[in-house]
Amino acid sequence: MSTAGKVIKCKAAIAWEASKPLVVEEIEVAPPKAHEIRIKICASGICHTDDHALGAHMAGMKFPVILGHEGAGIVESVGEGVTCVKPGDHVIPLCSPMCMECKACMHPESNFCIKNDVGKNVGLMLDKTTRFTCKGKMIHNFMSSSTFTEYTVVDEFAIVKIDPKAPMDHVCLIGCGFSTGYGTAVNTAKVKPGSTCAVFGLGGIGMSTVMGCKVSGASRIIGIDINKRKFAKAKEFGCTDCLDPNDYDKPIHDVIVEMTDGGVDYSFECIGNTDVMVSTILASHGAYGSVNIIGVPDQHARMTVDPMWLLTGRSVSGAFLGDYKAKESFPGLVKDAMCKKFNLGGLVTHKVSLENINKGFEYMRTGQCIRSVVEIAKP
Repeated sequence: MSTAGKVIKCKAAIAWEASKPLVVEEIEVAPPKAHEIRIKICASGICHTDDHALGAHMAGMKFPVILGHEGAGIVESVGEGVTCVKPGDHVIPLCSPMCMECKACMHPESNFCIKNDVGKNVGLMLDKTTRFTCKGKMIHNFMSSSTFTEYTVVDEFAIVKIDPKAPMDHVCLIGCGFSTGYGTAVNTAKVKPGSTCAVFGLGGIGMSTVMGCKVSGASRIIGIDINKRKFAKAKEFGCTDCLDPNDYDKPIHDVIVEMTDGGVDYSFECIGNTDVMVSTILASHGAYGSVNIIGVPDQHARMTVDPMWLLTGRSVSGAFLGDYKAKESFPGLVKDAMCKKFNLGGLVTHKVSLENINKGFEYMRTGQCIRSVVEIAKP
């Protein structure tokens, strides 16, 4: 029996309050309104940003909320006026949607739509309402997607159609972590063949950055992490050297400068730690180093920068979602993954059920995984 136009009762992992475990509850998901799409979520990665939000380290976070923003699924039904997808299409919800009409979307070097909820954390659809309720209470949306649920509803500008043959438990990572790291290397930094790179933090985003550096032809890729268990995997992805700062009696950026005759060509911060951001700047060559900040810091974190670090020739850039215009680029990334241009599936080291989602968060917090994926429904 078709569920189109009807309220769907399903399971979702709800964050009822900050810094508490998620609770799997039965929720009600209302039908999509005009220009909205309801999706059956098949798989979702667990990203550090989800944990960041859960800990209320993001300004304006609203609770209760259904987190998750790195998903893949199948269109269940569409609201009036939707033309970009139809029921049965395989899709990736977009945590950084693109209206393709605003000044930012139309700018050739921007992918940060003014209508998205990143940084605002309103936690609602564009019409300022939610499609989620539980026990009679409204449940907020997260980053325009909310993927820790069997069904979600997104606005039409927050979805992209993908190849139906793509493995959901792999391509869900394109929704955030992979595109962020890989794209920052190939799009933002534009790593050149034969260059040297330093990647600070070897989690899902850092490993994706390593892959981007390798695909771009970097000759030396230095991975930095305090968790040596990640080093073997990092070398599989392309690291030529792996360093643990705890092994040295001097700052790790000084070690890297000595290793690379003055500093690397490209450096990447993939953690969200302002002290590490400083090291990322100082590890780059003072005359021409390209510094790329990817990690999301605590809302109250601040960094002091000596202007001389920049006046000699360094450049510092930030990047969101790897500067990909997701509506245009994600289908191509899915095809590249299917053609084995990069080892996307290699990032998935742990899988958990929705009922065991808190275990997936534990794997991430303790550094046991590169990326944990929540298997929610079969395609």
